[in-house]
Amino acid sequence: MTRERVAVAVIGGSGLYDLPGVEHPRRVRVRTPFGAPSDDIALGTLAGVRCAFLPRHGRGHRLLPSEVPARANIYALKSLGVERVLGVGAVGSLREEFAPGHFLVPDQVVDRTHLRPSTFFGGGIVAHVALDRPLCPATAAEVAAAARKAGAVTHEGGTYVCMEGPGFSTKAESEFHRSQGFSVVGMTLAPEYKLAREAGMCYASVSLVTDHDVWKDGEEVSAAKVVETLGANVARVKKMLPFLLPRLAGPRDCACGHALRDAVFTAPAARSSAVKRRLALILGS
Repeated sequence: MTRERVAVAVIGGSGLYDLPGVEHPRRVRVRTPFGAPSDDIALGTLAGVRCAFLPRHGRGHRLLPSEVPARANIYALKSLGVERVLGVGAVGSLREEFAPGHFLVPDQVVDRTHLRPSTFFGGGIVAHVALDRPLCPATAAEVAAAARKAGAVTHEGGTYVCMEGPGFSTKAESEFHRSQGFSVVGMTLAPEYKLAREAGMCYASVSLVTDHDVWKDGEEVSAAKVVETLGANVARVKKMLPFLLPRLAGPRDCACGHALRDAVFTAPAARSSAVKRRLALILGS
């Protein structure tokens, strides 16, 4: 049976485990060389656009940030034909002006994780993709515009620092991140953005501010505080998507789809046959 192909996907973070209003929904189970994705992928039509949805932590929120099978998730979406991905995730604010309930569409990332596989390559093929602009500018601009149209106070541009988790920051870590000029701190943007770039996909993130991390005395983050703010944030995301998806359904004119053009260092004759088979989908992007 030929698998249905869709061009746009949403990866839902904490609190976003489904997309209401999707027409003709069905779930597909995708096998990948990197194991099983976080959950079955939901396919359907929203605002006239065929799209895919994957809950990053699994339905019921079963996976720690460090346990999310990011390679399997991105590979599975790639196998469905996805070209553009919106990653949604909760974050703590490192700036007074980014208040709980606000949205941030970052344009830079600092990856401070250390337990997660962050590349499809290795084992016989070496590639170094360009990540100076780690998030697709064209897609990010559309995300910010749609968020504002949905009524969310939206900040455009800023640095997301990704920590390993699952514990929240110490005071020292929070102050250090502030001193570096970072905008928000979260646990899930890395390595999704790197893998999406290797797979030739456009990737942008909308960060849902739930708290002020732990730097602001009297307003320190807690699980209860995050959950309290998440509901309203997720409702705004659901309102945003019908504005956004039609803007992401057309042809691409950015460089994301050509990320591997000059990135593979390994000579063709030296490439492992087994790895070439495993990465055929990625190398063909």
